[in-house]
Amino acid sequence: MAAAENDLLPDLEAIRQELEDIDQELLRGFRRRVELSREVAGAKIAAAFPFRDQLREEQLLTRVRTIAAELDLDPHQTERIFRLLIEMSIAAQQGYIRDLDRAPLRVAYQGVEGSFSHLTAQRQYAGRPGGVVLQGYELFRGAAEGVRDGRHDIALLPIENSTAGSINETYDLLAEGGLVITAEVISKVAHCLLALPGTKIDDLRLVLSHPQALRQCDQFFHNHDWLRPQPEFDTAGAAARVREGNDRTVGAIASEPAARVFGLEILAHGIQNQAGNFTRFVEVASEAAPCPPDQPCKTSLLLVTGHQPGDLGEVLRSFSRRGVNLTKIESRPIPATPWRYQFYLDIDGHAASAPVTEALEAIEEKTKELRILGTYPSALPPTSEERPREDGDETAVAAADGA
Repeated sequence: MAAAENDLLPDLEAIRQELEDIDQELLRGFRRRVELSREVAGAKIAAAFPFRDQLREEQLLTRVRTIAAELDLDPHQTERIFRLLIEMSIAAQQGYIRDLDRAPLRVAYQGVEGSFSHLTAQRQYAGRPGGVVLQGYELFRGAAEGVRDGRHDIALLPIENSTAGSINETYDLLAEGGLVITAEVISKVAHCLLALPGTKIDDLRLVLSHPQALRQCDQFFHNHDWLRPQPEFDTAGAAARVREGNDRTVGAIASEPAARVFGLEILAHGIQNQAGNFTRFVEVASEAAPCPPDQPCKTSLLLVTGHQPGDLGEVLRSFSRRGVNLTKIESRPIPATPWRYQFYLDIDGHAASAPVTEALEAIEEKTKELRILGTYPSALPPTSEERPREDGDETAVAAADGA
């Protein structure tokens, strides 16, 4: 019996040695993965790609579970290992950032990779000296609170669209305080209808997208009355759901880059109601930034009038008398105060300029609350000769949309 056991020992040692060799190979692979993760961090910072995208991570884990099952491995245990690997990679990327001589700009936005908000942030900040770290959130509030609590330097939020109108969530977040407008971006937006490869428009029944995108394309739904729109938190997120659902009756309205990110086919280009579909974004921070003296400025205000007849009219006339141009006025309900409203005004000019200062002093007695939301460089309105690039164009310098 002892002799038989001894005969097995060399085989056991050989197996153990092979396991050790595999462990060494795995560890070298882990090390290489960490090295590549740091390189990825450098590339993301330079090109303004999202630092961490939960949707892409879940796609990776889905592929891992599928491959594990094909290799007769436990998919759930394999997923646990890869989740740890992802966290190790993220830690390596964070370490890379901490080691930089100059901290990158931390930018929050609403959406996932391929969304119009992501594309806007990418084109606005790519190539910035020191780089940029992008972070997407499911909700506008998540991006705004990231600035308020110091996790991000700025957030880029859509505030109005030339087709669908104002984006009330952003106005309400500004009213809550803790945010100052430091810049604006205006761009043309082109929406695409996306679906699984091989799908035809006649096959679709349900189309997912951000509510703003759906409103900007309502004429398309009128012309294709068998399609039912369904709101999603994000345009690119809608594209991801189409890919994951693998249902040929479901499509999405999103950008051309989103089609490439999620492996979908573009069934129709430019389906927005108006060919000239523009959206204005505001960059918000916790502190004001100086407006260059040689550049035209815009000032945004929040005010509540005294609720007396003629108060609002007198406020507006105070600006007019001093030659201050009013470019936008918006009303929003005051929370917990039924049928009372606060007003948002955009005016041309710096808050510290004499005409604006005089107008603000003049309206003080007509307002119960008056707050400057920010003075910032004016984005030039698009013209037929020189217009912002479309969000579907990867060579674009700057772009924006309300999704």
